[in-house]
Parts: sequence; C-alpha cells; structure tokens
Amino acid sequence: MDPIRIIEAALLTSPVPLSKQRLSQLFDGALSVEAIDVLLENLRVLWQDRGLSLVQVQSGWRFQSTPEVMPYLARLSDQKPARYSRAAMETLAIIAYRQPATRGDIEDIRGVKVNPDILRAFQERGWIDVVGHRDTPGRPELFGTTRQFLDDLGLKSLDELPMMPEPSPETFHLFDPDPMVDSDKASVK
Repeated sequence: MDPIRIIEAALLTSPVPLSKQRLSQLFDGALSVEAIDVLLENLRVLWQDRGLSLVQVQSGWRFQSTPEVMPYLARLSDQKPARYSRAAMETLAIIAYRQPATRGDIEDIRGVKVNPDILRAFQERGWIDVVGHRDTPGRPELFGTTRQFLDDLGLKSLDELPMMPEPSPETFHLFDPDPMVDSDKASVK
C-alpha cells in the first residue's frame, strides 16, 4: 500500500497530533524519519487549497480546518467559543511571554492581584501548568505554558508568538485582544 495514504489516514483519524517518530511506527521502522519528512511535505502540498491543511504543531502533525472555512463550520457548532476577560488574556500573555512567571510577577506587571480562578481556568484547559518553584521565601509556584497551549494556537514553539514589547501596565494596550474577547462581559471560563 502507498505510504502516503497510510500517513494520510492516520492523521485524519487521530484525535491528537502525531509526531514523525509515531508515524514511523506505522511502517515498523521500514521508513526513516527523513522519509517520513518527505512524505509529510508531499501530503502537505497535496492538501493545499483545500478546506483542511496539514500543519505542524509542537507535538506533531495534524490536519486542521483552514481559516477560510471556519465561519462556515462555526454554524454547525452548538458550542460557543470560550470568552476570556481582558484580565485573563493579560495574565495568559504574561505567562506566555515571560515564563516561568509567579503570581507575584504577574501582579507586578499588571499592577493588580491575580484572580486565582483565571489561573485555574487556564490550568483546567491545559494551557498553563506549574513548572517549578522559585528559590525565594515561600517558594512560589512558577507557571509556564504547555504543549496543549501551543497545539491549540497552532504553534510549533514559543518563538512563533508575535514579537511584543516587554509586558507592563503601560504596554497592555498594544496586546491586540482577540475579537472573540468581550472585555466588558467576558467571564473567566
């Protein structure tokens, strides 16, 4: 059977991104990771200009809807996109750009206390996690983003985040919030 069809079927049916190493298991080691690279690139080209595209994210490769078809697909979903408050988006941005960051770091930058529900909501979503503890009195938790965060945003690494000035209360107006965020009525969840 054609290896490209096998990889295509595996990626289309997998609920999670698949790494090149995982894809090579489909062939019991008969194909090298380099050969998988070539097949993935060929498959990516085959799917150009379609409703789905093959993309590489942090944890592997996956098919995902193209931005052009998203408004149409949204009509089929009963689920509304999560809405986050401006405070939640600022907190997530600080963690993403300054990680690892403590609650104290976030509070220093934002100038206000961090609502623990915000951190809990992002932890439950799998976007942030405790990555350690700072060697200072009280050993505060250090927060960082996760693979799930990168995968959900379609990023391979944090280097793909847009370049931003150093986050501070004076520069938060530069963080162009997602149009899905209604800062007046948004909830944490």
